[in-house]
Amino acid sequence: MYYVYVLKSQVDGRLYKGFTNNLERRIKEHNSGKHKSTKAFKPWILVYNEIAEGREKARKREVYLKSGLGREFLKRKLEL
Repeated sequence: MYYVYVLKSQVDGRLYKGFTNNLERRIKEHNSGKHKSTKAFKPWILVYNEIAEGREKARKREVYLKSGLGREFLKRKLEL
């Protein structure tokens, strides 16, 4: 089982989209500064997640969320 997730930076409000098979561990990694792309914008909070049945489906959903249609979906879902 995989999770597709969206984190929001408490520094500037930017969103980060990703997928993982261990959501709790992954959020801790982002907040510990382990990842270059998110280090400068920590702390992060989880604002959205969904379950995908496998790695390939999770990756496709992540790509969708990063697309224009996916950003619109998140905007409506999160009421940004």
